[in-house]
Amino acid sequence: MTLVLLAAPVVAQAEKIAVVDINAVVQQLPQREQIGKSIQAEFADRVAEVKKMEEELRSMLEKQQRDGALMSDAQKTELVRKMESAKAEYQLKGKALDEDFRRRNGEEKNKLLTQVQNAVNTIAQKEQYDMVLQSGAVVFVKPDADISNKVIEALSKGK
Repeated sequence: MTLVLLAAPVVAQAEKIAVVDINAVVQQLPQREQIGKSIQAEFADRVAEVKKMEEELRSMLEKQQRDGALMSDAQKTELVRKMESAKAEYQLKGKALDEDFRRRNGEEKNKLLTQVQNAVNTIAQKEQYDMVLQSGAVVFVKPDADISNKVIEALSKGK
């Protein structure tokens, strides 16, 4: 009895893989700075209002320390109540400003990340990559497999 082994040749298909450092891409995009300026301008009035409230609180505190010994009990009580009210309003407006600022910043960052993802997809399809990985997920990669600069270039042109 003859045993014939038919071994099918195993052919490893080489995959074309690239990496991209999303964080580095976002940090280097000119749009990021424009978004930051836009958000700062959007919130400028509210920031100025909160700073004005802070200055008013500071001046009331200075008045209390400076003139406290000369004030009547009624004046002291009135000033303390005024300060407590101003402090509560300051904290409320400051917290709302902070939350709104973070929310808007997150919205704009998500838009930018979507643009980055679209650019990565376009480059991957154009250059026929089978897979694109986040650079932090790999231990070693050849420098020519990093497409981060191509993504930055593509997004910088399309400002």
